[in-house]
Amino acid sequence: MDRTRVRAPQLRGRRWLNTGGVDLSLADLRGKIVLLDFWTFCCVNCLHVLDELRELEERFADVLVVVGVHSPKFVHEADPAAVEAAVERYGVTHPVLDDPDLAMWDAYAARAWPTLVVIDPAGYVVAQMAGEGHAHGLAVLVEELVATHGEALRRGDGPYVPPPEPETALRFPGKVVALDGTFLVSDTAHHQLVELEPDLVTERRRIGTGERGFVDGTSPRFSEPQGLLRLPDGDVLVADAVNHAVRRVRLADGAVSTVAGTGAQLRTRVEVGEGSAELSTPWDLAWWDGRVVVAMAGTHQLWELDPATGDARVLAGTTNEGLRDGPPSDAFFAQPSGLAVDLDGTLWVADSETSALRSVTARPAVGAAVSTAVGLGLFDFGHRDGDAGQALLQHPLGVAVLPDGSVVVADTYNGALRRYDPAARTVSTLARDLREPSDVLVDGDTLVVVESAAHRLVRVPVPASTRVDGAAHRVRRARTDLAPGALTLHVDFVPPTGQHLDARFGDPTSLTVAASPPELLVSGGGTSPGLTRELVLAADGEGVLQVSVAAAACDDGDGVFAACHRYQQDWGIPLRLVPDAPRVLTLPLRSTSVP
Repeated sequence: MDRTRVRAPQLRGRRWLNTGGVDLSLADLRGKIVLLDFWTFCCVNCLHVLDELRELEERFADVLVVVGVHSPKFVHEADPAAVEAAVERYGVTHPVLDDPDLAMWDAYAARAWPTLVVIDPAGYVVAQMAGEGHAHGLAVLVEELVATHGEALRRGDGPYVPPPEPETALRFPGKVVALDGTFLVSDTAHHQLVELEPDLVTERRRIGTGERGFVDGTSPRFSEPQGLLRLPDGDVLVADAVNHAVRRVRLADGAVSTVAGTGAQLRTRVEVGEGSAELSTPWDLAWWDGRVVVAMAGTHQLWELDPATGDARVLAGTTNEGLRDGPPSDAFFAQPSGLAVDLDGTLWVADSETSALRSVTARPAVGAAVSTAVGLGLFDFGHRDGDAGQALLQHPLGVAVLPDGSVVVADTYNGALRRYDPAARTVSTLARDLREPSDVLVDGDTLVVVESAAHRLVRVPVPASTRVDGAAHRVRRARTDLAPGALTLHVDFVPPTGQHLDARFGDPTSLTVAASPPELLVSGGGTSPGLTRELVLAADGEGVLQVSVAAAACDDGDGVFAACHRYQQDWGIPLRLVPDAPRVLTLPLRSTSVP
């Protein structure tokens, strides 16, 4: 690996947020350790990193400056108002550079969301990492840089300036469920649940103190609650997303208890049929086939949960992020975020990162249990109606079933409600000009819509569908030119100081390779141990090379009881096959060079 010192490119973008209107430069930050966090607000892994960085920012507040570089995946995420709202929604407490054209993304050779780049006090890049789970390694690296640069460090407060506190009754509400004539909504950014009268405005009560936390009882605390489910016994389950837990609310007195989850994020791979005490960003809940289904956005899976015992295990999905149909043990999801069940027992899934509407059958007579009704994959999105095979959504978060069996989708980043007709296999538009609708509920002849970015719930009459011949989009990223034929793929992973790859029980790494279209990859696909793979690419063409990697590094010391840490990342590399192009592709899972 090349350890040549590289001067960090200058920071340029559309505007700065969280700086009090001041534009920053690397020269302004000279003498500080700078951590660039390339993120986009659709990405659950990016949200995990925001939470991981909070402790790091506090611990090293006098020497470390974190700068979020918002490099959008979806068209909606390039909207300046949407970026500003996301910074507030997710409680970002460091400067953010708005990078709508991915100029900084390209300058720093980022290939995945999230990507972390560490710059030393002299302005040189010393590390690049992809994915989440790097908090420990980052802390070790910062300590090493402090020791190396000593008196050259410029200590003191950083450039973060908090924006004014907003005042609205609800703040970025997430999901809604009907009670007995009233509605319960997750007031996500206020860390509370609110029971509303039928007018959707008048508050009957609030559940939760409003302080972020993980506390049961009659003065409970939540952390960005999302999905809600009314159980047959009358209680309500809550997908408490950032607490990585499912909580139970006793409506009689508002008392809260924890059904599943420990407050810690699941960081190991769990297969279909296997269980875990830890969860990862549960986003929605549904009652299906006599059990609770959890949209486990953080692991790109569906789980099932026994609300009486708290037993939680994987129902479908491999943890690989993508769109692949088939048996539950083979299917790929990508941040499932909305669930609904129809009268025939089909489970409908808003699969947000693939901009897809998926379905799962409880007991299929023949064929696949998981299938796709609308959606083409991780990189294709838009607003296009018509035949479902070519229709497009943009990051949907909610789903509901109408009495006629058709499916309503809260098409969040298109600001629309869409209708899928399973009989005709067509898609149409029911409503437009909504601000990030995140959930939808059928209430008689109206739809109750959670208009998240407008901080309210609204009623929309169920209209006759209209057709929108809208635009199709692909994720805007530079293509990588590679040579046809033989290619060496290498994932660069250097464990943090104090950790090592422990091979006593076999290779602690796993590499999965696939391609879209499949014929782009002649050989070398599949899953096997190792961080290097010899591939053979087609003679020509272009597409996406999909790479997933996992590595477990254990703390030095007593090998029997040493704690181990899992590092994992998915890449989708847009590529074009060109003669005389490189025959080696290196992806940094954790690459460092500390002088």
